[in-house]
Amino acid sequence: MFNWSENNNIYKQALILAVPMMIQNGITNAVGLIDDLMVGSLGTESITAVSIAVQLIFVYNLAVFGAISGPGIYCAQYYGQENKEGFWNVFRLKIWICLIVMAIGFLIYHFFAVDLINLYLGGNDSGIDKAVTLNLSSNYLKIMLWTLLPFAVTQIYASSWRETGESVKPMIAGISSVVADVLFNYLLIFGKFGFPCLGVEGAAIATVIARVVEMLVIVVWVYSEKKKNKYIAGALREITIPLSNMMVVIKTSLPIFFNEFFWAAGFIGTFQCYSLKGLDVVAALNIATTLHNLVVVVIISMGNSVGILIGQQLGASKFEEAKENSLRLTRFTCFLGLIVALMVIAISGVFPTFFETTESIRIMARDFIIINAIFLPLLGILNSLYFTLRSGGKTFITFLFDSVFTWVFVVPTAFLLSKYVDYSILTIFAIVSSLDIIKIIIGYVLIKKGVWISNLVEE
Repeated sequence: MFNWSENNNIYKQALILAVPMMIQNGITNAVGLIDDLMVGSLGTESITAVSIAVQLIFVYNLAVFGAISGPGIYCAQYYGQENKEGFWNVFRLKIWICLIVMAIGFLIYHFFAVDLINLYLGGNDSGIDKAVTLNLSSNYLKIMLWTLLPFAVTQIYASSWRETGESVKPMIAGISSVVADVLFNYLLIFGKFGFPCLGVEGAAIATVIARVVEMLVIVVWVYSEKKKNKYIAGALREITIPLSNMMVVIKTSLPIFFNEFFWAAGFIGTFQCYSLKGLDVVAALNIATTLHNLVVVVIISMGNSVGILIGQQLGASKFEEAKENSLRLTRFTCFLGLIVALMVIAISGVFPTFFETTESIRIMARDFIIINAIFLPLLGILNSLYFTLRSGGKTFITFLFDSVFTWVFVVPTAFLLSKYVDYSILTIFAIVSSLDIIKIIIGYVLIKKGVWISNLVEE
């Protein structure tokens, strides 16, 4: 696997960056778990409705992530080069791109909410009231539109902060939002201490409040310590960008944006294919995905730290060191994935019992959880390979590697098996998940060949 004594400094650097991200994202997803438990106590229709709306908002969240990830490659390399002016220009570019994404997202969700939700309601009802589910999900999604702006602002600042090597303070901002979310979920879902009892709508309002709190904490903190945060705090002395200089950044960034958008669309498309097997599948997958999202932050955070560290080394033209460390960190992330997988399998039978639903849905959710856990070590390898390729600016390769692969192989496989083959949903889910093995083989070959190695900010 990996040798801790073999240049363990790179493992320590990765963990220093990744652990605060793990804590922040873990706590955020833990709140998602608490939300689901609270909403789940309202009935299967409620948890199914929220699950569908969250899947749709997930596309916007990943679109924002993609919008800032491309420029983020340059931020990490400019920071490694100690080029403050370059960092500022890219920071401003993030703002302009996110404004465009936010406007498009708002228009789509505002005018096509019902049509999008209905895509998930085509399977057998299994005793679930489709009309009630549609109404609850639509109301939830309309309120969630108010999270689009604060989420984008938070991601712009938090990602830029991390690209300078600071991940603790974004974590603290995330924790503050978690506290707000848990508090207002309890008050607004159940109508405690004089607050109105709003059920599913209360959960959405609580999320809006939490997003605003997180945004305010992180922005105020950045500007209250201007000297420490000179790479960010000075960026908004003007809002214009030298477009001719930024075209190369935009050209590199567009494949990442489209990759995140189409991958997210592919993800919910695959989810929709599974829903052809019945709404009970949607409910069971939501339970399993809630736990998966909670534990997968270990792998995602490690992938992000790999991208930042390798990007900084590329910006400093330490090419051989970057190549060696990328392989070391890939093995290390796989090992962490194995540890997490064993922990998840150990609690797979207990976790679904916390949800107020039928026994058949709980059993199905348990099996989904086990399948997800089996693939966690491979997911660790895949994330490290992906972020390594991206750190060198090979964004078109990652576009092919991720979203094109999803739409060419994953979604059609899920659709054909769900629609025309008489396999159980668990068998179909396992087959579709195993397709990632193909990506791992391709990614490993590309990393070994070193085609991704480049200094993007070298004069």
